[in-house]
Amino acid sequence: MTLIFGVSFAQESVTMVVNTDAYGYEGYWEIVPTGNNCGTGTIASGGNAAVGCNGAGAQAQTPGGYGNDLTVNEGPWILTTGAQYDLVYTDDWGDGGFSFDIIINGFQSVSFDGVGLGATFTFTVENPPAYDLSVFGSNLYSYVTTGTFDIDAHVFNGGTTTITSYDLNYMVDGGTVNIHPVTTSLLNFQTEDVIHSIPLTIASNGVYEIKIWATNLNGGNADLNNSNDTLTKLIEAGPGRPNYIDGYVNTTVTIDQVANSSNQINSPTDLDFHPVLTNNELWVINKDNEASGGSTVTIYDAGDAGQTSLWKRDGNAWHFMSLPTGIAFSQNGNWANSPGVFDANHDGGAAFTGPALWSSDMSIYAEPSGGNGSHLDMLHVSPNSQGIAAEVDNVFWVFDGYTDDIVRYDFVEDHGPGNSYHGDAIIRRYSDDAVFMDPSEEAVSHLVLDDAQQWLYVVDNGNQRVIRIDITTGSNIGGAPNYPGNEPVAEYSEYTGYTQENVVTGLSRPAGIDVIDNRMIVSEYQSGEIIIYDISTMPAIELERISTGLNSVQGIKIGPSGRIWFVDQNSNGVYKLETGNLNVTELALDFSIYPNPASEEINIFANIPFNGKVEVLDITGKVVHEEMISGQAVLINLNATPGVYFVNLINNNFKSETKRIIIK
Repeated sequence: MTLIFGVSFAQESVTMVVNTDAYGYEGYWEIVPTGNNCGTGTIASGGNAAVGCNGAGAQAQTPGGYGNDLTVNEGPWILTTGAQYDLVYTDDWGDGGFSFDIIINGFQSVSFDGVGLGATFTFTVENPPAYDLSVFGSNLYSYVTTGTFDIDAHVFNGGTTTITSYDLNYMVDGGTVNIHPVTTSLLNFQTEDVIHSIPLTIASNGVYEIKIWATNLNGGNADLNNSNDTLTKLIEAGPGRPNYIDGYVNTTVTIDQVANSSNQINSPTDLDFHPVLTNNELWVINKDNEASGGSTVTIYDAGDAGQTSLWKRDGNAWHFMSLPTGIAFSQNGNWANSPGVFDANHDGGAAFTGPALWSSDMSIYAEPSGGNGSHLDMLHVSPNSQGIAAEVDNVFWVFDGYTDDIVRYDFVEDHGPGNSYHGDAIIRRYSDDAVFMDPSEEAVSHLVLDDAQQWLYVVDNGNQRVIRIDITTGSNIGGAPNYPGNEPVAEYSEYTGYTQENVVTGLSRPAGIDVIDNRMIVSEYQSGEIIIYDISTMPAIELERISTGLNSVQGIKIGPSGRIWFVDQNSNGVYKLETGNLNVTELALDFSIYPNPASEEINIFANIPFNGKVEVLDITGKVVHEEMISGQAVLINLNATPGVYFVNLINNNFKSETKRIIIK
């Protein structure tokens, strides 16, 4: 305690751990009294003084400061208890990458991640509470199909006391509290994943509020920080993709063009639907050219009369989306692309490219975020990538056209928009059997995971076949992989001894692929054929060949309503296959809403003449608007507060699938 003019001030010992990225010379930091500008009343500083307070984004690249990928302990400093201070961080290149851990009296209090050009972080000098346990995440996605799920909760100890036991609780829509006792040894600032012993059952479609929290810490102690106790998740349960593929067999098929160059479709190579299937939101990735990088077109209410589209290109697409060959959505709403270029730096040097991770949030994707674009992550050991498939969360599989391997990329935690930390990544090369890309670099080689069976299906264009890999098999052979690593990651290994089978051989120029239940569809690039297979036995049995009349068919996808969608590169087209033989009982009543987002008035267009009720529900499931309507096209005045709403059409014979609308 310090005494100044008769006034005593309690003080605390403060230290800081600085974690640098692969470009340690780019960062500079200062601690100043809160509200002060960098350089005014500086208490401590570190990093590259040549960057200093004003060097953010200058890209001067002056040597100095910290080394690369280091953990540096700074301090201690004796600071006033209860006072606030600012940590000011600047980055020479503008891609962030540093992180900072504030330690008070030996206990970690807070952690900051530097982003973009830098930031100012404010912290208070006070001991963490003795008990502070929070649930900060779970495995629940925003959209699920009905069924039973294990709840995997992510638990964090922000207190000073080691947690040895607690109760993990959850409830649905304010109902019964489900309790799971946990025995553990969770230190200050550590996290753990806990699977609740009572599964969550969602029996019917709708919107549900799930709350997860911890109580009874160390045998009866209360949490002393109630601001972060409870994780609240709103999830929508809706229909999955129906399997109507047999409806395309032995029948007449029509080809509907959904989008073209007027929608800014430009040399498309792949497409995928956003995982919230009721959105009917289709993303198309354009190859474009190497200088500009690729781009995306998002089609809302795809295939409906009121569909709209949005074109976007990230400011750094020339690097992170260079000549993209594929796009794949994960259930968490993130998506990744596979750059088809040899070197994303385009400087004539060694190859440095691989899959890039992106957000589907339009306020993040392709919006300014410092000097390194809006990408969430990128890893760099797969030149000439030919396709990509999602596994779970931020885990993706890539066809490596340069090394002839299949590579599993786990980004783990993304580094945030425009940043550059990759140190937590896990990369595994599967190298038993060489796959080959199209030697002319025209046709892609896509892949898709059958999540239920854990088989990864791979188009092997150069070998004119489709293979599948059991991703639960194989082991790390140890030592350095057959392709050298080029950046520090948590694991970079090579796997062999896995189970692999030939699914189909003797193809011509296969490109796209998708799988549902015991059916597989494959596109032939040059002939434009789409082939349907029965994969209940191996090798697969061909059931049907559908001629599209096109000559550069690339990615294909089974959409939310069970239709087959595909892109054709040379015609700059997005197409959907239709036939009268499809099972349409569940789809007899369909409709589109536009505009979406809307202000107050919305247009509803039904696919058949309709007499019945329109029903609008808020995110809690409460009906906020209903009225009787007649005809196929109607205008509804929805006087509602801004937010997310769900719309149904109902009459005596049908109930439509639920559509989501945003009121702004």
